[in-house]
Amino acid sequence: MSFKAVLKSICFLILLFVVLYVGMYNTGRISFAFPLATPKPINAPAALIFFGMFAIGVLAGTLLHGSSGGKKSSSKEK
Repeated sequence: MSFKAVLKSICFLILLFVVLYVGMYNTGRISFAFPLATPKPINAPAALIFFGMFAIGVLAGTLLHGSSGGKKSSSKEK
């Protein structure tokens, strides 16, 4: 395993800890409004909203990272 992969894993775990920590101490219900996705505000525990936003960010980052490649040219030319 490369050092870069280990460093990314450690950073990901730190972000997960922050989401968990924020969720543990913000147990009240909040109203989350995002008119482009839902016409009415979502009333849910703060921990679920934080986790949902984190999950959407992780998925978006994964999709962007995975599609940044392209065709790799071969070294053999005809």
